[in-house]
Amino acid sequence: MTSRRKVCVVLVDRANYGRLKPVMQAIRERPSLELQVLAAGTMVLERFDYPVRVVRDDGFDVHGEIYTELEGSTPTTMAKSIGFGVSEFSSEFSRLKPDVVLIIGDRYEALSAALAAAYMNLTIVHLQGGEVSGSIDESARHVITKLAHYHFPATERSKDFILRMGEMPSTVLGVGCPSSDLARTIDRSVPSDALNARGSGALIDPNKPYLLVLFHPTTTEYGGERAQMEAVLGALDEVKHQTLLLWPNIDAGADHISKAIRVFREAKKPSWLRAVTNLAPDVYLRVLANAACAVGNSSSFVRDAGYFGTPIVLIGNRQNFRETDLHVTRVPPDQANVSKALKAQLGHGRYAPSTLYGDGHVAEKVAKGLESLTPYTQKHLSYVQEAPKGS
Repeated sequence: MTSRRKVCVVLVDRANYGRLKPVMQAIRERPSLELQVLAAGTMVLERFDYPVRVVRDDGFDVHGEIYTELEGSTPTTMAKSIGFGVSEFSSEFSRLKPDVVLIIGDRYEALSAALAAAYMNLTIVHLQGGEVSGSIDESARHVITKLAHYHFPATERSKDFILRMGEMPSTVLGVGCPSSDLARTIDRSVPSDALNARGSGALIDPNKPYLLVLFHPTTTEYGGERAQMEAVLGALDEVKHQTLLLWPNIDAGADHISKAIRVFREAKKPSWLRAVTNLAPDVYLRVLANAACAVGNSSSFVRDAGYFGTPIVLIGNRQNFRETDLHVTRVPPDQANVSKALKAQLGHGRYAPSTLYGDGHVAEKVAKGLESLTPYTQKHLSYVQEAPKGS
């Protein structure tokens, strides 16, 4: 009997899991594949509501939890956390002995996993490579692309960029973002407890228009994020729509954003604002799908919101140059521009759904690629060699 191919999926934050959940389901359903799951980054931190709990509640086994985050949310702590990650992922890969390591996106924790896997001669499959954006994430994304042996970009333009980076055409397994699968299949209703069971502040009525806000630091603009968050909050205070705000990620500058939110709540005591640490992936998408408008700089506002036609006010440079559809209005991070764009998007209302980032039938294609690929170790530029050789 042929042994099953062990695919180790690396989860490093809540968005990671939301996009990989359909792929994990597709892997688990294939007899030829064995799913392994490693949780790291903010997935295992209590102050982010311990998101790995959701993974287990969804019925997946978690084969290891990795603690790599050095407190501080500064450029120095981010850099040191990468080093911790390389060490810890190396130990887990040595223990689990996967045949393939599956990594998505551009997080520095994912970069740690890619570095460890590459130096351990493990075959790496990378999802969402080839995209462009702001912050250090773009550099990390391209590094992971060059370490990875196979690729599954989200868009045709991203595929073209990967090929222009010298990756072999035969190593691109397909195109599309698997989060579109979840977007296609979820129940889009939003019960009150999905919005109000956790967090603090005003109660949100899902039957009335509400805003969704998520603003992360742009790491290459470290030091300016507090003023940017203050501008966003000032614009929201002009509109005074009921608003659900998610706390930022752990990147450098996140503590400054969190402080701006706390100071604003203490000073203004807004009767329209509710803050929540974390939402499960399907709940988050339901909230995003029904929002009157989403405001901030999350990549989910670009890729996932388009599938629903949710109006977006995309602020600042964190998603600079990333492909967007008509639902996105880009603005600089100042109060006047954010306020003007928000009022315009609320006046416009919903947009036609977009399949720019996937048609909702992507996960099976990824699983099929994982099943059929030929593992190899030594990479070459496509200009040197057109096909991978087994090692």
